[in-house]
Amino acid sequence: MKVGIVGSGLVGATAAYALMMRGVGREIVLVDKNEARAIAEADDLRHAVPFAHPLEVRAGNYTDLASCRAVVLCAGVGQKPGESRLQLLRRNETVFREVVPSVLKYAPEAVIVVATNPVDVMTHLAARFAAEVGVPAGRVFGSGTTLDTARFRTLLGTHCGVDPQHVHGYVIGEHGDSEVLTWSLVSVSGMPLEAFAQMRGVELSEALRQEIDEKVRRAANSIIVGKCATYYGIGCALARIVDAVLHDQRSILTVCAPTPAVAGVKDVTVALPRLVGGSGVIETFPLPLSETEHTQLRVSAGVIRQALDELGLNN
Repeated sequence: MKVGIVGSGLVGATAAYALMMRGVGREIVLVDKNEARAIAEADDLRHAVPFAHPLEVRAGNYTDLASCRAVVLCAGVGQKPGESRLQLLRRNETVFREVVPSVLKYAPEAVIVVATNPVDVMTHLAARFAAEVGVPAGRVFGSGTTLDTARFRTLLGTHCGVDPQHVHGYVIGEHGDSEVLTWSLVSVSGMPLEAFAQMRGVELSEALRQEIDEKVRRAANSIIVGKCATYYGIGCALARIVDAVLHDQRSILTVCAPTPAVAGVKDVTVALPRLVGGSGVIETFPLPLSETEHTQLRVSAGVIRQALDELGLNN
């Protein structure tokens, strides 16, 4: 099974590394406008294959994406000093207007996974460009809050003294400051969080909740301050998503995809729990949110809708 990664910067190269270490797929193709960078990353990754899983890693161009089951989009431009968010979005819109049709020209059956930030807006754009060449809804989606959900579960698991894989709770909405931590739905081993905490004598004060909320919401900021970029967490999240696609795992992941309406906000792309398999997003699951969480989700969806409106992508 073949996977393409367009954009071989820190996120794209780390996603390729995570795929290789997990043994996801049989062939990975790196495509980048900077061909020398793609070749160098592919060579470096290939040298690690004997210590990981038997797969092929190579650099290529769009034609080499033929027969890919999944293509991850990490391409984009960084924000310049003094540049507004709208200016950055418009430049990345130009990038995607070229990249998305080029990918689908040679890999028309591929599932497209968007990682470029701001991922909600870029996924909305990618889906529009893909629809123009006949790609059905669901085949284009973004990483959304997959990483944020992992951060939430990890912090809760550490606090509760439980393997995070047995903590169930979601972060939904924008992948950004307005995201929503669904505290009311968290469960541990099938028990509501409050019941588990009481039984185990675990503190669950409002101050503790606020501390975890802040650490989840501001995680990227603190990492960027220390090392200028985040890439290990998102690289592994992308590998997990691609694994679900390649093996039709029917996994429930908080990915983002265009949705007719979210909490009263029409035609918007935000992260929600979605069933992900070989054909992309198969189903989206509504959550029984608390009144406060529902209001927060409406605000979060409104943030993305405003950005789309600024780009002229009206309902």
